Amino acid sequence: MIKNILFFCLAFCLFCSCQKQVYLFTSFHEPANEGLRMLYSTDAKHWQDLNKILLKPSIGQQQVMRDPSIAQGPDGTFHLVWTSSWKGDLGFGYASSKDLIHWSEQRFIKVMAHEPSTVNVWAPELIYDKASEQFVIIWASCIPNRFEKGIEAEDNNHRMYVTTTKDFDSFTPTRLFLDPKFSVIDAVIVPRAKQDYVLVLKDNTRPNRNIKVAFGTSVTGNFTDVSAPFTPSFTEGPSVIKVKNEWLIYFDSYQTKTYGCVKTTDFKTFTDISKEVKVPEGHKHGTIFTVKKKILKGLLQP
Repeated sequence: MIKNILFFCLAFCLFCSCQKQVYLFTSFHEPANEGLRMLYSTDAKHWQDLNKILLKPSIGQQQVMRDPSIAQGPDGTFHLVWTSSWKGDLGFGYASSKDLIHWSEQRFIKVMAHEPSTVNVWAPELIYDKASEQFVIIWASCIPNRFEKGIEAEDNNHRMYVTTTKDFDSFTPTRLFLDPKFSVIDAVIVPRAKQDYVLVLKDNTRPNRNIKVAFGTSVTGNFTDVSAPFTPSFTEGPSVIKVKNEWLIYFDSYQTKTYGCVKTTDFKTFTDISKEVKVPEGHKHGTIFTVKKKILKGLLQP
């Protein structure tokens, strides 16, 4: 009874506000076999968990759903990609939805078939690029003995790859997206202006394992001028959202099992605001995006 009262009070406060859009944060819980979860917020700082599974994974060797990334197309359709196995898969999972409740049949997008020695396909990140009117998908893969490395094992020496699509039926040939001369994973493309893009990435080398940024003039690269790290070591899974004139960059501090956040206006100076945000326990990294309130209203239904 009390739970129902709290639910309706929250819903009333949320939908009586004049705010037109709200924030959603895709999520999963370890060991990632349950499926897609989601957080929601009205200010992008204080997050609530929907406490429900929106899509259970059914493809891939391990049939898990890690690193779920969502982007909305110009027709309103939400497109979802995710890591479907730790190792062994030569692609990633894909599904689409109009309301984030009812989903299409899951498909396996095999993007590394041309490289059969590929160890993994990790953390596909999806954005819709208005300038080129296409979806851009980047991910990390390891091809042993292909690139220079530090002290990493050959099966943990990653580079970023890319493909593009307009319809999720045909895809451009996979190509190398980023080789910063070190093992890199968990990259996120952030469009700032015309021919002005930032790439937020994890330096996965030992002992670094922290988050940096790079800069480019095209959504598909090249990205250069990799910065110094702006997070502690043992951080990964950056998620980026713009709120007014500031960018918030969330990151998973996986060793301490906590979530951190920094803010920036220029991607050169970063201020830690971890004490100002609230992220539910157990949340693992995904992407942050905005939706109309009616979408969240549907998701909040029992």
